[in-house]
Amino acid sequence: MELGSILDFLDNKTILVTGATGFLAKIFVEKILRVQPNVKKLYLLVRATDAKSALQRFNTEAVAKDLFKILKEKYGTNLQSFLSEKVTPVAGDITYENLGVKDSDLIQEMWRDVDVVVNVAATTNFDERYDIALALNTFGAKNVFNFAAKCAKIKLLLHVSTGYVSGETPGLILETPYRLGEALNGATGLDINTEKKIIEEKLKELSYDETATDKSITLAMKDLGIERAKKYGWPNTYVFTKALGEMLLGSMKGNMPLVILRPTIITSTYKEPFPGWIEGIRTIDSLAVGYGKGRLACFLGDPESTIDVIPADMVVNAMIATMVVHASQPCEIIYHVGSSVSNPLKYKEIQQSGYNYFSRHPWVNKNGKPVIVGEVKVLNSMNSFHRYFSIRYLLPLQGLRFVNSALCQALNGTCTDLKRKINFVLRVVELYKPYLFSKSFYDDRNTEKLRQLVRKNEVEGGIFYFDPKTLDWDHYFAQIHLPVVVKYVFK
Repeated sequence: MELGSILDFLDNKTILVTGATGFLAKIFVEKILRVQPNVKKLYLLVRATDAKSALQRFNTEAVAKDLFKILKEKYGTNLQSFLSEKVTPVAGDITYENLGVKDSDLIQEMWRDVDVVVNVAATTNFDERYDIALALNTFGAKNVFNFAAKCAKIKLLLHVSTGYVSGETPGLILETPYRLGEALNGATGLDINTEKKIIEEKLKELSYDETATDKSITLAMKDLGIERAKKYGWPNTYVFTKALGEMLLGSMKGNMPLVILRPTIITSTYKEPFPGWIEGIRTIDSLAVGYGKGRLACFLGDPESTIDVIPADMVVNAMIATMVVHASQPCEIIYHVGSSVSNPLKYKEIQQSGYNYFSRHPWVNKNGKPVIVGEVKVLNSMNSFHRYFSIRYLLPLQGLRFVNSALCQALNGTCTDLKRKINFVLRVVELYKPYLFSKSFYDDRNTEKLRQLVRKNEVEGGIFYFDPKTLDWDHYFAQIHLPVVVKYVFK
């Protein structure tokens, strides 16, 4: 592999980005505009009804955010003029042919001018409705490929997947592709078109059920996704449909230069555009906030297990570097962008960072009193969780039901509410279990070769950094990540 100047490559290039108002895509767009203002054009696919509403979404969900404050400081009142020249929000949807773009002139323009297609659009909900997840994560990838294949100047299709397409497979996960029909558990019969037919039949069956409500249909489709995923060895609908998307791309590739990037758990920015930009609360953040508020009675997870996290700006820098290295070179290469091999982080270290941070900066409750945090019970196996949960919640529910019966069902509402909360907790625990007890390590030899190439250019190596070995995890969590998570929650 060879790597010329990244900034020179971006100069006068036209890039199509899907999922443009999502967390990662916005950081990617901001980075390109900030470091290479001579980029020719960024077409940003946005779910919207028309060009006006697409522009409005981009302005309100991207430009208006703190993420763009460096660009705002640089351009001042000229920012909108700069953006109007460099950025074209496009109303569309990757679940449709031609990405759902209705303007035929605009389609022809993109097919003529686009150099690189970056597919970031996805649903990341672990238990998304199966019909929605398959349409976006699997067939959406196919639609993006078909659109890219019609671009006359196409130099690369970069597809952002996830490291967790490997499911709960323990040990070292290699940067290798999954092929059509290849189930994680060795089961036979995995066929993407069959999965689509199963969805159609289920929806048809539900449409004939006069008692079905929107809520019950949604739950049925969520359950179907989990059922189908587990049938072939994946723990949830999200990683299953992302794996199927990778399979489709690999089978269609032909001579298309294809890069699949598999980040692990993406956290707040490490350095750029400034330390600690985040949007939304991630899994580990929910635990941290619950702990800081004094509402977390226990930690579930193996303290010795490795939690693979990576700051968002490092992911974006890796994305950009892959574009330059593999442009116009027929390839199918996979990059793991994570930390579990290069700079492993144990679950207990995150717990300790949380204790350190909230001890020094206690959460102030609604009564104006600081919450004093301490050690909480650690449930280091699912057996210990079920024992704890039974004593703390299931037995009280049984007692409440007994009292309710004695009171002629006077406590029906309370019983129902408690049962609903218990079922919700059990479902969430089942969804996140693979990541709290992970035994997987994500090999990053391809990514390390890429890092070495970037580091050779001393100037650009500092701009496009993505080496997790440079991270001091306690400093990152206590000084950068947790403060911004708390700030986000207060917002």
